[in-house]
Amino acid sequence: MPASLTDAQVRELEAMLRSRLQTLTDETRRLLVEYDEARYGHLAGEVHDIGEQSVADLLVDLELADVDRHIEEIRDIEAALLRIAGRAYGICIDCEGPVDYERLSVYPTAKRCVRCQERHEKSHAGPGRPSF
Repeated sequence: MPASLTDAQVRELEAMLRSRLQTLTDETRRLLVEYDEARYGHLAGEVHDIGEQSVADLLVDLELADVDRHIEEIRDIEAALLRIAGRAYGICIDCEGPVDYERLSVYPTAKRCVRCQERHEKSHAGPGRPSF
């Protein structure tokens, strides 16, 4: 591990990651069960008109969006756990410098130091604001 992280800090961050992973896994499972039940209810005829169908579809779409966000975060956590196992956790993937403990304690899946993350965000920004 880089000198900026002690073994105790890595263990603490790993425990945070594992706890969050469990929470996300449980929540995703719950949302998927709700989705299945909502779809079954929809097919069974709970929806009586197009307005109800529209609301039901919107609610299902929102639940699926939550599932997508959870899955993305689960992937980030699993990648961070792999970096811990490979002793690459806390090392910036761009400059190979240390990622500070303060950053990791707030954002334990961080894979870049602050400087490289800022550079990444500027170079990968979405469409800008219109110029006048």
